[in-house]
Amino acid sequence: MVTKSAISIKSLNKTYHGFKNSSPKNALIDINLEIPQGSFFGLLGPNGAGKSTLINILAGLTKKTSGKVIIDGIDVDEDARASKFAIGVVPQEVVLDPFFSVRETLDYYAGYYSVPQEKRRTQEIIDALHLSDKSGVNSRRLSGGMKRRVLIAKALVHSPKILVLDEPTAGVDVELRTQLWEYVRNLNKNGTTILLTTHYLEEAEELCDKIAIINHGKIIANENKKSLMGALDQKQLIIKFSDKIHTLPETLKKYAAEILDENSISISYRKSDDPIGKLIEIIKKEGLNITDLSTKEPDLEDVFKHLVNQKS
Repeated sequence: MVTKSAISIKSLNKTYHGFKNSSPKNALIDINLEIPQGSFFGLLGPNGAGKSTLINILAGLTKKTSGKVIIDGIDVDEDARASKFAIGVVPQEVVLDPFFSVRETLDYYAGYYSVPQEKRRTQEIIDALHLSDKSGVNSRRLSGGMKRRVLIAKALVHSPKILVLDEPTAGVDVELRTQLWEYVRNLNKNGTTILLTTHYLEEAEELCDKIAIINHGKIIANENKKSLMGALDQKQLIIKFSDKIHTLPETLKKYAAEILDENSISISYRKSDDPIGKLIEIIKKEGLNITDLSTKEPDLEDVFKHLVNQKS
């Protein structure tokens, strides 16, 4: 069974032309990306990599230089208005009218999307995002975390099939972050496609089923999470001893070993080599008594750093 794409991007390029004597900047270079319907898709990259430019093109805020962008089967060049109705974008910047209350803001945006009064979900969204006690409060009087909730609420007033979250939890507390992810997970379970950009890589590792990494305007990785996590053939063995370790034994110096503290060392090795049995034999011959032994797999942050540094 072939999964349809919620977003299809083919040979997308964006060049910002320089002013006066400055050179043009290629922000996006030949981007090809398929985001399956119903997926929780992570788009990761360092600052200035091109994430925001790509999102702004999807949102219709930035014109592409060349290429094709299809949102929910709609070519943005053929029907930009319809494509905007299929997508809800939560921007990184907090943009709210300071004189509108939360409820007025949501009603205003529902009207912008031509949602009739009888079909508006204003109260449902307010309740779902824990905004009930702030629904009559003007935006300028809200905390930063509450403003983030309103941004997500704004993006949902027209019931989009695709929700784009650009750094949605930047600067918010742990409780709010937990609530937001619980709500977004439920949206995804009910069929909404989620596109997430975040600098909190542990969030992407926990939430996303597919991940693409962009650097210098180019996609350098695009795989399901499990495959991407296995891309780094590396593992760490952490060994604790009853004895105090002041220097590494000579027999371990040919390995990537280092002293962590006076009672423990770590040894990095290739997962495909699996030298644990041999290492334990070496340690026993040195007369060291092992009290604990554990291994650590690379996390998404390790993989991310490896790929970005490798292809910079």
